[in-house]
Amino acid sequence: MLSELRSREKVIGVKQSRRAIRDGLARQVFLAADADPALTEPLAEQCRSQGVPVEKSCTMRELGQAAGIQVGAAVVTLLKK
Repeated sequence: MLSELRSREKVIGVKQSRRAIRDGLARQVFLAADADPALTEPLAEQCRSQGVPVEKSCTMRELGQAAGIQVGAAVVTLLKK
């Protein structure tokens, strides 16, 4: 599933992901397992209320690499087409 992050339309980061979820643009959200829960738990709750699937099996480093950036990422959101 991480391989999709490089090729698909996506947003990276908490603010952009929150906006995409709110606007109904999010297809799936990846939350880093080692990210600060104060950042990720509100997003996970927003996903639950909007019916967006959440994946939490990656580290920040793995998410960043999969998304094609040089730093770790706490949140990466795949967008609907």
